[in-house]
Amino acid sequence: MVIYFQKTSLSPYVAIGLLAVSLHAVELEKIEVEADRLITPTMQANETVYTGSEVTQKGMELQGTKATTNVYEAIGLLPGISVETPDSSGLAIEQSSVRVRGVKSSMGALSVEGVPNYGGNPIGPRDYLYDMENMESISIYKGGVPADIGTGVGSRGGAITLHPRWAEKEFGFDVSQSIGSNDYTKSYFRLDSGILNESGTRFSGSLSYAEADKFRGEGELGPRVNGNVSLVQPVGDKATIKLWYNHNDQEQHLYRPLTYSQISNGNLSSNYKTDYNSALSGVASKDIYYYDYNKGTYKNDDFLSVITYHIDDTFALNLKPYYSSEDTQIYQGVTSNGGRIQKRTRDIERYGILSEVEATFGDMKAVLGYHYENSSMDISTQNYAITSSGLSYRGYGVVGTSGTTYINTPYMKVSGKQGDFNWQGGVKYFKFEDSESLGYTTNSTTYALERASDLDRDATDYTIVLPTIGASYDMDEAWQLYANYGKNFIRPYSYMPLMNTYNTYRTQFQAAGVTAQDLFDGYGIEKSDNFDVGIRYKADLFEISQHSFMANTKTF
Repeated sequence: MVIYFQKTSLSPYVAIGLLAVSLHAVELEKIEVEADRLITPTMQANETVYTGSEVTQKGMELQGTKATTNVYEAIGLLPGISVETPDSSGLAIEQSSVRVRGVKSSMGALSVEGVPNYGGNPIGPRDYLYDMENMESISIYKGGVPADIGTGVGSRGGAITLHPRWAEKEFGFDVSQSIGSNDYTKSYFRLDSGILNESGTRFSGSLSYAEADKFRGEGELGPRVNGNVSLVQPVGDKATIKLWYNHNDQEQHLYRPLTYSQISNGNLSSNYKTDYNSALSGVASKDIYYYDYNKGTYKNDDFLSVITYHIDDTFALNLKPYYSSEDTQIYQGVTSNGGRIQKRTRDIERYGILSEVEATFGDMKAVLGYHYENSSMDISTQNYAITSSGLSYRGYGVVGTSGTTYINTPYMKVSGKQGDFNWQGGVKYFKFEDSESLGYTTNSTTYALERASDLDRDATDYTIVLPTIGASYDMDEAWQLYANYGKNFIRPYSYMPLMNTYNTYRTQFQAAGVTAQDLFDGYGIEKSDNFDVGIRYKADLFEISQHSFMANTKTF
């Protein structure tokens, strides 16, 4: 851009005697003004059709402090995603109601670079494990899910992929301190080493501390301590090794859910601050609502590596080994036996690997991969009586030890481009091998475990074929038509609810000759067919996307 300025005299009297006035042309440096995008269309690597949306780091920042500790809060600005949380701090965990296109988020997938994140009781993603300041962006697929995303328990509620902010090439550090109402505080620090040597080694490390008081009732949310480390190591010109570790240790007092009668018929205003009791009464049926008997501790450790090796200009190899562990205890009051405290324990360990070969042949790309996972989930409940001296052990309620389970999932996808036409397709064969589970009851006198064969559950394999296909057509530089289809699923997920139901009415079930296995027989995979079609317009300063979707769900 060239802008010309002209100098002239300001008064004709000053110019008397001058025969000419010099004109000076001044050339200014070109200035480009760019704005950070909040949301962009996205696709997985080696694809050609945009089938998802990506929330950038700037978009996450727009959601405020609550989005720094909760994945769903960070994407709540997207249409089709409903996030309802009991607290504005983002520190109240496993107490939210989140839906993606009307489907519960527990039925969706969450991954870091395609590596699945999930647990049991409740089944589904653990959305509170990360400091979102350590994420570069978040990809969301609300319809069909690309084959190379590790789905863990399923994808009927779509899939979310987190893209880490790997160690930066330049030295630097981030420091932030947030404070707010109800004594909310979060301190965050991150250090990036920059490139340290000729081989390109670099690392990053971050640490944060957060806590807040509940906005109603007694108790605290936190403390929450989070640590994250990443390492990037190039190996020659063809290979790169990335290491990533995340630790999250969190405590909380629970919020007491309001009943329908408390919020209906204009009663919400008078019950808005209703919560657990602040003191003990000495009556068990009331003291199950004591705030310090309704709390939880949550500890998670996650490690993954991304190893990339470019064999030549055509082929590349990607390996993603990972390890994840969860150690959680949650106390809650229950009304059974006149009022007791139930302790839920989750001892979960998973490890696996995603391995794939990718190839590029001109305008066509292909990926052939395999996902293997080995997991053990020891999940149980224990009962405690409320006494004048505190809680007194009364044995196990449900023992959910289920041995080792396996995921074996081969997948492939291909994509290409011919002129203005883009296409892609993929298929995944998901196989989950669920182990047998032995049943136990508690002796009413000694509180020791005793075998109960009617509570046994057989080993079962669950399989499903998951195809995806998509296409787009560029009508010109601004307009694009697109459509895609994908089959999603959720594997059986109600083990603990079914076992609780059976235990509650065990005498009646036994009289009818019904075992726990009978409840599980015929309980299979839920599947959904997802269709999306739309049109996208892209201008220099904005982008508009209008689309329609349909989901057909079977086998509940």
